[in-house]
Amino acid sequence: MKTALVTGANKSIGFEVTKQLAQKGIYVYLGSRNLQSGVEAVNKLKAEGINNVEAIQLDVTNDESVKEARVIIGEKTKSLDILINNAGVYGGYPQSAFDATIEQFKSAYDTNFCGVVRVTQAFIDLLKKSSEPRIVNVSSSQGSITLHSDPSYKYYDYKGVVYLSSKSAMNMYTVVLAYELKDTDFKINAVCPGYTKTDFNGHRGPGTVEDAGKRILKYALIDKDGPTGKFFSEENNPETGEIAW
Repeated sequence: MKTALVTGANKSIGFEVTKQLAQKGIYVYLGSRNLQSGVEAVNKLKAEGINNVEAIQLDVTNDESVKEARVIIGEKTKSLDILINNAGVYGGYPQSAFDATIEQFKSAYDTNFCGVVRVTQAFIDLLKKSSEPRIVNVSSSQGSITLHSDPSYKYYDYKGVVYLSSKSAMNMYTVVLAYELKDTDFKINAVCPGYTKTDFNGHRGPGTVEDAGKRILKYALIDKDGPTGKFFSEENNPETGEIAW
């Protein structure tokens, strides 16, 4: 049975991704900053007959929490096949280039960028033991510098310097990581789930978590001939999915 780890998985898109992975017969470690919230999420899935899930306490902003999660999962499995770096925060308000505070930047980057680095570096050894290792960094088309430089982009006027720049930083990490592992079996991509109705945005998005989950799963389950080091947003490019960084 393949194994997967999803961060920030106790609710919203992370929860749905966990559910869909488990429904594919994959054993999923549901990462949650608060363990009790993770246990409650697992119980919801088990109530639906989905039993191949397990809650793991994992705060992506805390070095010791990440290291402990690595130890626990390493005692349960010899390899990890899929890593979904999903945990993210918006960063609060204001998000103006003039008014956003340094503390806002530090907080958002610690989750959205440093958290991805922490978790990836901690679990890379287990991923290397998989025959088909996959990493999906859950990004946002809002992190595309190309799109946000184009006045015709539909979200051109929706600019938030803290969140957008943290995702742009994560995108660059994705590019470099994929490059450094280009001669291996790894497939590493950044995927935008679309503007989805969740707690994250006050349930304002038009998309559903089900559709968002399917978009992420597509790249978590790609075969050996699939892309790597790419940025995908099916909301912005329904034909091929790929968008510019």
